[in-house]
Amino acid sequence: MATIKDVARLAGVGVGTASRVVSGKGSVALATAERVRKAIQTLDFRPSHAARTLLSGTSQMIGVYIPVLKGTFYTPILGAIDTELRNAGRHMVVAFGCGDGDARQQAIEGLEFLIERGCDGLVVMSNALHEEDIRALGPKQNSLVLLNHHFDGMAEQCFMSNHAQGGELAAKTLLKMQHRKFAVIAGPADAPDNVTRVDAFLAELARSGIAANQVVTLQSDFSPEGGWACARSLASSGHEFTALFCANDEMAIGALAYFQQAGISVPGAVSVLGYDDTPSAEYSAPQLTTVHIPWRLMTLNGVRWLLNRCYGETLEVVREFPASVTWRASVVIAPGEASARA
Repeated sequence: MATIKDVARLAGVGVGTASRVVSGKGSVALATAERVRKAIQTLDFRPSHAARTLLSGTSQMIGVYIPVLKGTFYTPILGAIDTELRNAGRHMVVAFGCGDGDARQQAIEGLEFLIERGCDGLVVMSNALHEEDIRALGPKQNSLVLLNHHFDGMAEQCFMSNHAQGGELAAKTLLKMQHRKFAVIAGPADAPDNVTRVDAFLAELARSGIAANQVVTLQSDFSPEGGWACARSLASSGHEFTALFCANDEMAIGALAYFQQAGISVPGAVSVLGYDDTPSAEYSAPQLTTVHIPWRLMTLNGVRWLLNRCYGETLEVVREFPASVTWRASVVIAPGEASARA
């Protein structure tokens, strides 16, 4: 395999001159640069990652932190980040929550892991971090993007969908289908985006005359297992409901699985509405109607902002990520209303 020394020797220049041509940094006479490029082509020279790091002064790597490495939510996000970075000639290093500490400590340790490996920038997806944790990173805080979280002190670096709009849209969707009896499976109370969407859902119901105390709300952990357990509790609670809003798709799919096993017809007896529009929603039984959050678009724009910051790119960045509804089979008109219309 050819080295930078081989390129310099064939071009008849010093190693420093050849390096400047390869890195694109520093001035080199046009004729000299052309000889170096011809030597690169002749030798099929491809600098190693270590060589590129030395030539550019950067690692050409972006660190990515996610809380967990499981389920159907984070995989598409990681795929979008990897594709965008590869298109820009960069790569990602992934860290995720592990160890004995709480979620905040795991996130702090994950960021330290990525920084120690020389990542030029960081993409962070965690609700557990505090703003002082970011400030503690020193200069590195300026090369960091937060996905699905917001701090007023670093708003430019935060990319987040409007979960209040998403929760309100969820309620309007079920109200439009004439539902008046509701249950909710919420996510963790310490997840701000979950609190925002559920509060907005209940507020929209209240505007239509359905008070929060008329809605049975159970809290879970965003997992299919949690959705299953909550659906079982709802079924045995004696509370009458024709519509169930789940604060994410994975809990909704767990609920669908329980209802199927228990012989509760969806959507015949209960309509189920999810949130996120993850790939699994399209392949549940029945297919899941869900609030679509443009996670991929949000992620790509966060990564593009970081590429601009770290490498001087000039990629276009947008910041509006409106929610919508993806209609499938799990939501229909409320049972009594459907009969009345017929």
